[in-house]
Amino acid sequence: MIDNTDDRVPRYSLAGRLMHWTVALAFILLFVSGLALFHPYFFWITGFFGGGAFTRVLHPYIGAVLSLFFFVYAAGIWRDNLLLPSDRVWLKRSFDILNKKVEIPVEGKYNAGQKVLFWFMLAVIVGLLVSGFFFWRPYFAPLFSANTRRIAVVAHVFFAFVMFVEIGIHIYAAIWTRGSITGMIRGYVSRAWAKFHYAGWYRRVEAAPQEKKEHVT
Repeated sequence: MIDNTDDRVPRYSLAGRLMHWTVALAFILLFVSGLALFHPYFFWITGFFGGGAFTRVLHPYIGAVLSLFFFVYAAGIWRDNLLLPSDRVWLKRSFDILNKKVEIPVEGKYNAGQKVLFWFMLAVIVGLLVSGFFFWRPYFAPLFSANTRRIAVVAHVFFAFVMFVEIGIHIYAAIWTRGSITGMIRGYVSRAWAKFHYAGWYRRVEAAPQEKKEHVT
């Protein structure tokens, strides 16, 4: 049982938090460097990366780092992101939930919106990694024709835009659900927060042996 004298509930492990914030930092660097390379209007940003040539070298490596850490992070939480039958109700009422007209009980560690976002994010990162592979100079680009590289660039830009939108939704949801960001920083959430937002998960954590609570994702 959770110690009733402690108002905190462990939600994220140190390893999980480090992975999350490493991916977040890599995304910022990836987005900014990609924006600098996308259009001449933003080319001045390359000055923060040591110039245009160095930015072109760094960008794909940052992408590889983001992919690696995200895949490792995803390997630890994918089971918690499997959709449950109860998640269908949440998805059907998602607009009402976002407008704070109704509260739908959440049975898992994450709500249905977070789960859908997780799987979309996984697919988009795979898309970015694969499409970027086709025009990564000087290693792989020479293996493909110019037309193939052009198609890959268009696909890469598309996936980058989708990822930008997804991250925006993720940040909005984290701010909207007060206490989420604090939990990802400290690793703990309040008992009241856990009961209100993730009642099913909280009941399982409360019933779990103490040693298992120390290994939260």
